[in-house]
Formats: sequence, structure tokens, C-alpha cells
Amino acid sequence: MSHTDSPTSNRLLVALMVLLVLFSPMAIDIYLPALPYMAGDFNVSPTLAQDTVTWFMFSLGLGQLFAGPLADRFGRKPVAIIGISLYGLSSLMAWLATSMDMMLVARLLQGFGACATSVCAFAAVRDRFGAERSGHMISYLNGAICFVPALAPLLGSWLTQMFDWRANFTFMLGYAALGLVLVSVFLPETRPTHTDNAGRLFSLRRYWQVLRVPTFTYHIILCMLAMAVILAYVTSAPVLLMDRYGISMNSFTFWFGANAALNIAAAMLAPRYMQKFGSRRALNIGLMMLVGSGGLMLALSPIAAPWAFMLPIFTSSFGFAWVLGASAGAALAPFSDRAGTAAALLGLFQMSGAGLLVSLTQRLGLSASDLMTVHMWLLLPGLIILWSPKGKQWHGKAVRD
Repeated sequence: MSHTDSPTSNRLLVALMVLLVLFSPMAIDIYLPALPYMAGDFNVSPTLAQDTVTWFMFSLGLGQLFAGPLADRFGRKPVAIIGISLYGLSSLMAWLATSMDMMLVARLLQGFGACATSVCAFAAVRDRFGAERSGHMISYLNGAICFVPALAPLLGSWLTQMFDWRANFTFMLGYAALGLVLVSVFLPETRPTHTDNAGRLFSLRRYWQVLRVPTFTYHIILCMLAMAVILAYVTSAPVLLMDRYGISMNSFTFWFGANAALNIAAAMLAPRYMQKFGSRRALNIGLMMLVGSGGLMLALSPIAAPWAFMLPIFTSSFGFAWVLGASAGAALAPFSDRAGTAAALLGLFQMSGAGLLVSLTQRLGLSASDLMTVHMWLLLPGLIILWSPKGKQWHGKAVRD
């Protein structure tokens, strides 16, 4: 065993990967309780305030088309450092924003910064742990990501109540400063020597070589649709629960944190289940949970109470964790030589695709419950395909190095 693959170095790498992947969910979850206050401060509609989330998600995914090839060409570490720097500067811009237009631009730039940290984290996992173990490690990273929805709204509520909503962006700036120091000093370069660097840095051919693999395309679409369920929830819940149902910020934080705790448990259980029974069974269970949650949401929609909305959310979050854990690893498995580009396309569909889809459906005038039902049922075709011969072909045994 080489020094770079020692248990100590692997633990350090995983810790730094957790630090990198937390930039994205923190930028969403910490200020969710403050969305109504932001809308009031800028004198805009709640839908426009929700766009600060979807604009971030859109650039978070779109930017990965550039961050992925850059990480393959120049390495994971320099791209991560540039992303953290942009994240910090855009956090400062959001803190200084005097209009919603300026805030939206800041959030767009912040998404571009966060995309670099996300691509480098997932590519480094694929670099170090290989095709088979990377799916398990991604599930653990997703479990770490789920701690943010549990804790960030608590912190965001306290910051908003003690100071104002801008204090949330002060915290993001501080996190970026800390992350910049730790990554600069401790992050090893994991880019393999056999990484595909031939040809132009940004070319359709580079992306098409990944997209044309049916296994990859099938699984990134599942990741996108599953992420859309979560995004529709996090953007709709603050307005529904606090404005329509009139619950307090602390009560909202309780419901949001309870859901995040369930998501954490599901994400931690998924790798163990996949090791014992296989990722195909885990994916099957996750998809059935999401589709079933849509039926439960529809059945409880006439009841105007927080628990009636949150109960299907609880079950869908469990399904989301298992779908993402099984699908993300399966999508990246075939690409040992283009892990950065594959991770970039995965992020594009998962973030930008989900953000665009939710932004469009939010403008259909649906109630929050109907909106959630639609997004949960969009995964039904994926479940049917999984049961078909093609599904068995596309989600077979893990590709081994």
C-alpha cells in the first residue's frame, strides 16, 4: 500500500471531500428560513425570492461543464481553490446587495464557485476509491451533505433573528475563507496520470463520449428527477409552512431538521444495504418510495396541516437518498479516465436540470402539494425501465477497474 493510499491519507481526503461538498447545500439551506424576510426587504414576490435558490442551482450545474474538463486537464486542487475563492467573493456581493437583481447575480456567481468544489470532490472520490467503492463513498458523502439541512436552518434562524438575513452570507464568506486555507494546505492532487487530456479542453466530443453511454444517461436522469423533488420541497416549504400555515421560524426549523435527520439515516444505511444486496435493489426501493410518496401526498393534500405535507416528504427523502446513492455511483463507474467530465455532466443534470425543471413547474400555478406530487411521479418511468430488460442491462453489476 502506498503512502497516498494509506488509511490515514484516505481519511484526510474524505474529510476534505466533505468540506468541499458542503459548500453547495450550505448556500441553499442556511438562509431558507430568511426567504420571507428577504422578499419583504426587497419588496418582491415570494416566487422571485425562491429564484435565488433556483438560479444558484442552475449555475451550480451549468458551471460543471467547464469545471469538469478543467479538473481533468489541470488537476482537482487548483480548480477547487478557484471555486472556493469565487464562492467567497460572491457571498460578499450577496451581503452587499441592494436589490433583488444584484442578489440574483451574486447567487449565479456563487453557484459557479460551488460547482467547482463539487466536481473536484466527486472526481477525487472516483480517483482514489475506484469504480466499485466510489458508489459507497458517494453515499457517505451524501449522508454528510444531509447534515446541512438538519443544522444550517437552525444556524440560519439564529443568525436572522439575532442580526438579519444578511448574516447568513457573512457565515458563508467565513466558511469559504476557512476552506481556502485547509484545501490549499492539506488537499493532495488525485488526478490520475492516465486522465484523458487529448483534444480541445471544451468540446462537444468530450461530453458526447460520456453522454452516449446508456448506463450514464439513464442514471443521471434519475439523479436529476430525484433532486428536483428535494428542490421543489426546499423552495416551497418556507412559504407554505410559515406564510400559509402560520408556523414560527423555530417550528419550521424543527420540521426541516426532522426531515434532514431521516435523510441522514437513509444515506448512511444505503451503502451497507448496497454492499449486502446490491445497488439495483437499493435503487428499486428508492424509486418505489418516491413514487409512493407522490400518492401519499395527493391523498393528504386536502388536509391543511404541516404534518400532512411533511409526512410524504419524510418518505420521499428516504427514497431520494437511496436513488442518489445507487445512481450517482453507477453513472460514474465506467469513466476512470474522464471522471471529471463525467462528474461535471452528472452535476449539470442534477443541479441545472433540476433547477430549470422546478422553476418551470413553479410557474404552473399548482399548490405546493400538487407540485410535489408531480415531481415524485415523474420518476415512475424510471422505475418501469428498471424492471425492464434494458434496465437490467443499464444497471447491472458495478464496473470494476
